[in-house]
Parts: sequence; C-alpha cells; structure tokens
Amino acid sequence: MALDERALFTEKPETRPGRYQCPKCRRTGDYSIRWVRRSKKDRLPAGADERDRAKFAKLRDYLFRVDDEVTCKTCGKKFEIPSQHSLMFVDQLAGLPNEEELEREINVASGEPEPAPDRKPALPARFTRKSSGWK
Repeated sequence: MALDERALFTEKPETRPGRYQCPKCRRTGDYSIRWVRRSKKDRLPAGADERDRAKFAKLRDYLFRVDDEVTCKTCGKKFEIPSQHSLMFVDQLAGLPNEEELEREINVASGEPEPAPDRKPALPARFTRKSSGWK
C-alpha cells in the first residue's frame, strides 16, 4: 500500500519576511508570511514498498506558503500574494543573493559608478569648540 506524503515528512510552521506591493495604493511594505517547512524524515516508515522507497530517495526538504492574502499596512485593503513563490525548495534558498549585493552587481554591469555613501555635514564651529565652563 502506498504511503501518504505526510508520513515521509515532518512539518514545522515558521514565519518569513516578504516584501510586496499593494495593487491599490502602490506602496511596498514588509510583511511576515506564514510558511510550513516539510523536512524529510531520517528513515522510511514501516510498511513501505519498493515504489515508496524509490519515492523517498528522490524527496527534498521544501517550504510551502500558508498565507494567500495580506492586509496593506497603509490603506488597509487585503490583496493576494503573487503565487509564483508558493512552494520553495530549501536548498534553493541558500544561494539567493541579498538585495544590496544584487543592486551592486546591477550597477557594475550597467557601467554606472557605485553611489558614494551619504556623508554627514560638518558641524558648525560653535558646536566643536571646547567649552570654557559655566560663568
């Protein structure tokens, strides 16, 4: 008899940050999205046949998204999360670049110089003089 998929995985709920744009007000915000992590069990459960053994050998850990909608923080309208990332394999998450590195690579590829970090303006002399104490 074939085993149910849940017999091959352990489930653990988790929340991950996500950045989405509201279609009504067009503002981008960071939201905490609920996911379920399914991790492959150490060994095959009892009562597995050859087909289950072959299936178990190919399994990978993955995340699937529980939340389908979020509420915009500025206008309060509920909107649907794009569905292209409703399931993600855990081994694919480790290789994703962060946004700062991605922006830097785009600037280098386009030939634009890297923007200089913002410098603080110098303080006026009245704030940098040594005080003479109270008179």
